[in-house]
Amino acid sequence: MRSAIHEFPDDLFTNNERKSGAVLLHITATLYMFLALAITCDEYFVTSLEKICEKLDLSEDVAGATFMAAGSSAPELFASVIGVFITHGDVGVGTIVGSAVFNILCIIGVCGIFAGQVVVLTWWAVFRDSSYYTLSVVALIAFIYDEKIVWWESLVLVIMYAGYILVMKFNSSMQRFFMGKSSKNVANGNAATSSEMEDVKPSKAYSRGSVVMVDEMMNASPSKFRFPEAGLRVMVTSHFGPKTRLRMASRLIITERQKLVQAANGVETQVIDGKVEIENGTVPEDKPTEAEENDTISPFHIPRGVGSKIKWLISWPLLLLLFFTVPNCAKPRWEKYFMLSFILSTVWIAVFSYLMVWMVTIIGYTLGIPDVIMGITFLAAGTSVPDCIASLIVARQGLGDMAVSNTIGSNVFDILVGLGVPWAMQTMCVNYGSEVMINSRGLVYSVVLLLGSVALTVLGIHINKWQLDFKLGVYVIVLYAVFLCFSIMIEYNVFTFVNLPMCMEE
Repeated sequence: MRSAIHEFPDDLFTNNERKSGAVLLHITATLYMFLALAITCDEYFVTSLEKICEKLDLSEDVAGATFMAAGSSAPELFASVIGVFITHGDVGVGTIVGSAVFNILCIIGVCGIFAGQVVVLTWWAVFRDSSYYTLSVVALIAFIYDEKIVWWESLVLVIMYAGYILVMKFNSSMQRFFMGKSSKNVANGNAATSSEMEDVKPSKAYSRGSVVMVDEMMNASPSKFRFPEAGLRVMVTSHFGPKTRLRMASRLIITERQKLVQAANGVETQVIDGKVEIENGTVPEDKPTEAEENDTISPFHIPRGVGSKIKWLISWPLLLLLFFTVPNCAKPRWEKYFMLSFILSTVWIAVFSYLMVWMVTIIGYTLGIPDVIMGITFLAAGTSVPDCIASLIVARQGLGDMAVSNTIGSNVFDILVGLGVPWAMQTMCVNYGSEVMINSRGLVYSVVLLLGSVALTVLGIHINKWQLDFKLGVYVIVLYAVFLCFSIMIEYNVFTFVNLPMCMEE
């Protein structure tokens, strides 16, 4: 089997030079590509998708399950496309399987350990996503078991995703049917009517150590914040898909913290008087705040704080490149160019993903690590870090369902679209009737381990009485370590013979 490294342009360094230390440059380049993907997705791609959803007048659940899921899972999707069409290897499948496990175990673990409080979860959100996800993984195991994918198998995966969109479309009705109308747990993002929202009172009961709760911000200066009226209403309704709810929540929380810091530094924040109108579950945008937020990522605006300045300095070449090549449709003057912003940001995500997979392939080849292991470990963690940060921000505010639902929900997209669409393109469009070969037999075992990790996580949440806390966090992190150990040992033929040794050549 021809090595995947030969599908890319020749490297500047020889294999011996890389082994002597040049591989560190490739590792640095890969980490920089992770940063590039995070900035492009969060600041340009997701913003353009929000505008597209607005113009198409999509319901929030459908938007969350389609465009918003694509926003955070774009790196995994492009890694999969590169794996199918360029390297003809397992790096894309490995990335998606690894990212799926990272999302479920590592992100939930980080949220449990660092949330700083006990977060109560609702069974419906976890049950809905984990059930459909389990179905997706079972289908994936059945299809890759014979080590090849044919056209109808890829089509089934895509159709299953259409089914998931339908489930999200009727999410509110299904939740009422299964849970009844008695669910009023506002803190965790369950259904709450407008009349119920009037009774929400700030409470000090959530405070734990250094955690700054939203309600404490409200008490600090109630007249200056529109957050409880606008932001909280957006976050607590179950009419929103997990992606949209998570992104809105983390963005609003960050915005409020910025306002709080500015107020403490004596900088006045302009707030428009009057009530915010809630119509069809949407909230008018706070334009001054949006302008402030966009300024902080501008290459011409140096942020406050030592940490922010260092991050800005490292990101500066990327910020400058994107500033001049992609119109930022979050700004009023570029708002009508949202489709151009979508296309150009997609092109940049494709370029950064290609460079990332290229660098990772060289690192794996130099160190004698199979593509699947590089995908399951290094690439998976790198492409999932933005989601991890967003989930942690939300979990620290007590919105546990949103954090957990996001991690499982994005996995459904990764498996059904991230794998299904590139496979369908190859077997039905590019070369009709062809087959996509799965080179690593060990990947089947990794996917079976993935199914086991979902079952053990849900079981752990159930035994822990649907509470996300430090104990559950440690439990799932240990599960993640066990999964990685088993996957790596399987790929290195410790238990059974699944892979031929890598051919090293000069």
